[in-house]
Amino acid sequence: MKQESLFADQNIQNSPLANRVRPETLDEFTGQTHLLSKGKVLRDIIDQDQLPSIIFWGPPGVGKTTLAQIIAHKTKSHFITFSAVTSGIKDIRKIMEEAEENRELGEKTIVFVDEIHRFNKAQQDAFLPFVERGSITLIGATTENPSFEINSALLSRCKVFVLKELTSKEIVSLLKKALHHPQGFPNLKVEISDDSLLTIAQFANGDARVALNTLEMAVLNAEHTQKHVLITNQNLNQFINTKSLRYDKHGEEHYNIISALHKSMRNSDVDAAIYWLSRMLDGGEDPLYIARRLVRFASEDIGVADTKALELCINVFQACQFLGMPECDVHLTEAVIYLSLAPKSNSVYKARSAAKKEVKKTGNLPVPLQIRNAPTKLMDNLGYGKNYQYAQSAEDKLTAMKTMPPELEGHHFYDPSEEGNEKRFKQRLAYITDWHNKHDH
Repeated sequence: MKQESLFADQNIQNSPLANRVRPETLDEFTGQTHLLSKGKVLRDIIDQDQLPSIIFWGPPGVGKTTLAQIIAHKTKSHFITFSAVTSGIKDIRKIMEEAEENRELGEKTIVFVDEIHRFNKAQQDAFLPFVERGSITLIGATTENPSFEINSALLSRCKVFVLKELTSKEIVSLLKKALHHPQGFPNLKVEISDDSLLTIAQFANGDARVALNTLEMAVLNAEHTQKHVLITNQNLNQFINTKSLRYDKHGEEHYNIISALHKSMRNSDVDAAIYWLSRMLDGGEDPLYIARRLVRFASEDIGVADTKALELCINVFQACQFLGMPECDVHLTEAVIYLSLAPKSNSVYKARSAAKKEVKKTGNLPVPLQIRNAPTKLMDNLGYGKNYQYAQSAEDKLTAMKTMPPELEGHHFYDPSEEGNEKRFKQRLAYITDWHNKHDH
């Protein structure tokens, strides 16, 4: 079995702790029990060396590359590794040609692509015919949602396995394994309390690599005495004063968290809304993007139930333009609080959606002649503006003139709620409807 050098390390002691203690079997692996427990599908196909093309999708540091390494150790197939960061389409085509030759000789080829989401469409397309013919079994690893980042044709031929971030308990277990691993800290006794291990685990935020790197830094920077090192909370504090936030301004977390903000405000959960706003701001999100979404929310979910909501959001948007971050964070928080606690109505949104549907169905219905302008004599002769009634001159500011295309007379798009100020709009609409019932012929 040929295997390239992604997993090989000629000088293991000079590599990071995470690499030195990387598990080589499924029994040594920590986490992902929903996939790797006895009897689970992924466990079975790895044990039986019967892999289809698969995608490992999960956050950083949860074992995607480690699982690929374990497969590399177990498989009888030719195993090749790619990094989407360093490999180009020429490299892909060359390897694919070799894989095709191997297939004709009866040898299977497994191709592992790390960070497959970094491959562009043309690079991903280069794999497709070889996956279809069975020349290769593809294993891709990605931190991004495959639905957005991987070509649909390629994705449809792969089984996606979702890896979860590790729990604090799992990370503590992993750290203890590292401390006792022969390649962890050989010839050095590391003394660290369970509370300190838990502190590291909580700081790591589900990322095993962060946890192992933090442990290694703590060991290297602690005082050593005769092959013994004691790690105290004081040692740890210099490495864990700020927890790293996982937030990609152009990836799935971006869409997940803006969705969480929107739905928290819609549900009038002001504290949750403030939290999700803070996650976005502290993750480096553009404040103008958030402000634009708040402007949309003001009309979509509040509308005329509180017309001041839109006014406030426009003011906040302008404040963000003037000030930028970090100063405009309080303005965004003010808007989020107001929108969360404002009365909710989606009648404006529903009115637009209903009218949009009707326009799509009925097409270009002509404007009734009585409400057309007649700027030329020809248009006047054709009846443009004939029988127009000027509502401002009427006693009730209402007329019996028809303004809807005849085909749609009687259609109603706006259905006001009883929320907030919209109750007044409902009363006004009822008055207008009653007037027409009395005066229209």
